[in-house]
Amino acid sequence: MIAAAPPAPPVSTAPVAGHLTLAVQHAHGHPRFALTGESVVVRGIVLPYIAHQKVAVRFVRNGREVLSRSVSVTPVGNGAGQFHVSYTSSATGVVKVSAVHGASALQGAFSAATGAVRIVSATMHEGASGPAVEFLQQQLSALHFAVPVDGKYGEATGRAVVAYRKLTGLERVTSTSATMFHLLQRRAGQFHVRYRSDGRHVEADLTRQVLAEIDPGGKVRRIYTMSSGKPSTPTVIGRFRVYMKTLGTNAKGMVDSNYFIRGYAIHGYAEVPTFAASHGCLRVPVPDAPAIYSWVQLGTPVDVYFESGGGSHTVHGNAGP
Repeated sequence: MIAAAPPAPPVSTAPVAGHLTLAVQHAHGHPRFALTGESVVVRGIVLPYIAHQKVAVRFVRNGREVLSRSVSVTPVGNGAGQFHVSYTSSATGVVKVSAVHGASALQGAFSAATGAVRIVSATMHEGASGPAVEFLQQQLSALHFAVPVDGKYGEATGRAVVAYRKLTGLERVTSTSATMFHLLQRRAGQFHVRYRSDGRHVEADLTRQVLAEIDPGGKVRRIYTMSSGKPSTPTVIGRFRVYMKTLGTNAKGMVDSNYFIRGYAIHGYAEVPTFAASHGCLRVPVPDAPAIYSWVQLGTPVDVYFESGGGSHTVHGNAGP
């Protein structure tokens, strides 16, 4: 009689080693930041993908845990897995994210962490600085508003913010808001050129109280805030050409003046409210006047209009600053 063979020893299957990569999405700039109230998404890529695995994701703001979540890894193709976790903060601070896969019977332990993401307020004022300010300036510059891109929220950035708010119908103040950032990210607030056939020209939109330099082909070059004639001394409506230029400050306080008909001129002035307040001229802030003066030439067309038409066509002899 032949003896039965001994049973085969059990096959030992070691857990598969894994690797994790984390990326922060929906954040801006370098270094990375997000606005309060804005959703930040952390995406994880796991190699290789093993079914039924979970990862613990932890958000820490200013050294304190603010969110912890266990999420399943799902297949993404090519042998990889992925997961997503979103986080929204109403408070400012520095957020760091880590993810840990504890060892299981099928896959070994691994972990990863992100770099810091700074949560900044969507409401910024003059005096602020940093990557969020630079991001704001970049967005405004891309839409051709006259603004420096230096990460410093000075008066020039405040003026550009006012001009942008005018074009988007927001309150005409120098500070930002979440609504303004959301509009910027949708590229709202573009200046729509009305007289493309005029080539290199200036357009003064009296409805929105902004002045725009337009290059040939209807390409917007720069947009500035301005103040036109108040109702009792309105700016004349129509198409004109610059017929005289005077550099410097005259007796009326007009700086770097570009006259387009009689005493009506585009010029710098000490007071440029967010509404129509001049004696007929197109006032611009004094710091913007030299750049406008340099760009405007004798003979440059100047188109002055209200969006829906109307306005005064009467040229008054006593027009002033």
